[in-house]
Amino acid sequence: MKTTHTVAVFCTVSMIATSSLAALYGAPPDKRHAWQVHDTRREAPAIVAPGARPGDAPADAVVLFDGSDLSQWEANKPEKGVPTKWRLVNGALESVKGAGYIRTRQSFGDCQLHVEWATPTEVKGNSQGRGNSGVFLMGLYEVQVLDCYNNFTYPDGQAGSVYGQSPPLVNVSRGPGQWQSYDIIFRQPRFQNGELVREGYLTLLHNGALVQDHWVLEGPTGHKRRTKLRPHDDKLQLRIQDHGNPVRFRNIWIRELPERSGGGLKGPLTDPAAVQGKRNEIAAEIRQEANATSVPLQKAQLLMESLAYESRPEIERSVVALLSEFLAPLKNADRATVEAKKAPILALRTSVKYLSTNQIVAADFPPLKVLETLVRKHDLDPKRK
Repeated sequence: MKTTHTVAVFCTVSMIATSSLAALYGAPPDKRHAWQVHDTRREAPAIVAPGARPGDAPADAVVLFDGSDLSQWEANKPEKGVPTKWRLVNGALESVKGAGYIRTRQSFGDCQLHVEWATPTEVKGNSQGRGNSGVFLMGLYEVQVLDCYNNFTYPDGQAGSVYGQSPPLVNVSRGPGQWQSYDIIFRQPRFQNGELVREGYLTLLHNGALVQDHWVLEGPTGHKRRTKLRPHDDKLQLRIQDHGNPVRFRNIWIRELPERSGGGLKGPLTDPAAVQGKRNEIAAEIRQEANATSVPLQKAQLLMESLAYESRPEIERSVVALLSEFLAPLKNADRATVEAKKAPILALRTSVKYLSTNQIVAADFPPLKVLETLVRKHDLDPKRK
């Protein structure tokens, strides 16, 4: 949480330092949103270096295959750590007939996955017998890999399909031997005490084109059958299929994604109680900042900001007391005296009007009337000229 913000900060009773944005700026928090719109107190995204070229792994990705070795992979055997018989061919990972599936040594759940693949240059077979493989998220949910260039097959089994469930929106397959790309956003079904508490979905771009648009997973994918979702671990190994064709893979990387529900960058808060809890937490931190300052108007400004997150009568009374102390000598002051305090007067009016307009304080909030009278009487608002 920041301790230096873009909030209007009063340096002395008669001087104010204002930043480019006022703290009380965007629409206030509500039952669904713990933060103001454009809230500078909201957790900032982590800085992650992108890949040097399109398709390269960003800095926070786990590189599963970079063309150099198979250290991230093992054979899909009951025993762990069995080396795969798939082979390295000119920097590519090539399926070997009869070698079986391969799987990652690590387990993953919600993720962004990038995979590049190429079917054999020499065309053999047709339909499902031509350049067939598959990428299995969590080892359960298959995105089909297949040579679908001038090759008819059942739609829910062609390249870019969620196998047996959802055909791709379009067929953007390149010709045999040409490199193709999958970019997959995967959210696993979430279970609690054996019950489904969150649906899983899959979004897929094939060669840059959207072919699966937030497909809600019906269950583990299967051949000739429909399945139902069943409870499983939150993280499982990624698998790639051996279907008897020498399909090649390269540039495989994965990014684990944070949970969708919770707070901050982990996604929108969906439970009103959790939203209010987060608002109370933010308000408490702001009040702590207010109590740490010895500058009355800075304290008033911070306390007003805290009211936007959590309404507390005793805090409202403190704001009234602090503002009254500042405003009382100005009610009957001459123009020169008031003009010298123009900046804090206008900044205070902005914040108080924000609270009043958004019904955080009453429309007849006492300091507002005094501030408006001073502004009109001494013509302080440049927008009115």
